[in-house]
Amino acid sequence: MIGYNIKMTDFELLVLRKLRLVPKGKVTSYKSLARAVGVPAAARAVGNAVNKNPDAPVVPCHRVVYSDGRLGGYAHGSVMKIELLASEGVMVKNGKIVDFDKIFFDFK
Repeated sequence: MIGYNIKMTDFELLVLRKLRLVPKGKVTSYKSLARAVGVPAAARAVGNAVNKNPDAPVVPCHRVVYSDGRLGGYAHGSVMKIELLASEGVMVKNGKIVDFDKIFFDFK
């Protein structure tokens, strides 16, 4: 399992475990990730958990974006997020994921 040196709640650890399921070349949303951990109204809390990710990019927090395809934040900066996504074949144009609906990963 991932070795965390920072204090994280059970909820945050659950979010990061679920996040590992998002495959390379796909993105998911904070909202979808919140639903996947059983707390549909917790998209903001999911964002906070993702921001604390100590194992980026092994735990692929760069693959989490807003529900409308906008990039959202990234602890290592938006340029790095775009570069990581591009290295996986995910294209970004004008701050949004290109073909968002085609590469969206839902935890169904």
